[in-house]
Amino acid sequence: MATGDLITGVVVFLLSSVCVVAVALLLASRRCRSEGGRSEEEEGRGRAVLVTGCDSGFGRHLARRLDGRGFTVFAGCLFPEGLGARSLARESSGRLRVLKLDVTQDDDVEQAKRTVQEHLPEKGLWAVVNNAGISDWAETEWSTIDRYSKMVDINLLGCIRTTIAFLPLVRASKGRMVYMSSILAFINCLNMGAYSVSKRGLEAFADCLRVETASFGVKVSIIQPGNFGQATDIVKEQTGCDIWETLDNERKLIFNREYIEVANEYFLSTSRSGSKDVNLVIDAMYHALTSPWPKYRYLLVSRLDSFFFGVYHLLPTFVSDAIYSLSPMYAKRNKMLYSKQ
Repeated sequence: MATGDLITGVVVFLLSSVCVVAVALLLASRRCRSEGGRSEEEEGRGRAVLVTGCDSGFGRHLARRLDGRGFTVFAGCLFPEGLGARSLARESSGRLRVLKLDVTQDDDVEQAKRTVQEHLPEKGLWAVVNNAGISDWAETEWSTIDRYSKMVDINLLGCIRTTIAFLPLVRASKGRMVYMSSILAFINCLNMGAYSVSKRGLEAFADCLRVETASFGVKVSIIQPGNFGQATDIVKEQTGCDIWETLDNERKLIFNREYIEVANEYFLSTSRSGSKDVNLVIDAMYHALTSPWPKYRYLLVSRLDSFFFGVYHLLPTFVSDAIYSLSPMYAKRNKMLYSKQ
């Protein structure tokens, strides 16, 4: 083929692609305008969504948002008779149903599935939002295998367990699967190893699922919040004394009491400085559930942080490690530990 013919072919292909995209955008715009006159309660009418972890935090707020937009909501709660679950039911419409759902228990998941199947609206189960999760912090040598197991069982295996059970229902409606992850799934952070392991595994699972379910018209989205410690109760506070008492004599010689107190205060102050506004996260989750073109990932941080995280994965490992070694806390850690050696 002559060079001129090749260039002409490429130009024609590019122009055709631009036209296709323009037409698609025009049709989508018209569709959005035509749907703009609907009331909020008509938006989700006939569609059901299962949300896990609705006792508090993001799950509770999302359940209320979906209920207000007309969705049939199955709100999975660890403590269905607790204050959080009862107030959620009291403040919502009759479309919201609280379910007992411990995502680490096969029996709970199977019972929840039976309940969902018995009360599905005409359009079926549109989506599952895997929101249930826990957070904890500790250096690796302070942790036990039980601590890692609990984190992984809830944050990772709990999502997998729920997905396997409910995916056939979502596939039937060509709906959505949404997963609550974290920026700590792809960045290193001092003292957050167990949490990062669970969230990195979750993203790997969601990425694989997205490729597989695309054949069935099911869309998969990952939510990656930054620091929203004040907006949820996922952070469980502890004292330096609590941590110290869990260490054996050998580790007490390495990780002295002074450092543990400083590290604990640093972690708590960082959590308390997080955003109080849940709307950024809830808006992203709602977009993932309702947009014709949901994003694969929703990175929910400031604009400056968004730029940093955008280039972070392109950095060589020695550069990304060096960034954290330059942090004041890391430098203080080295000084305090080695001064006791």
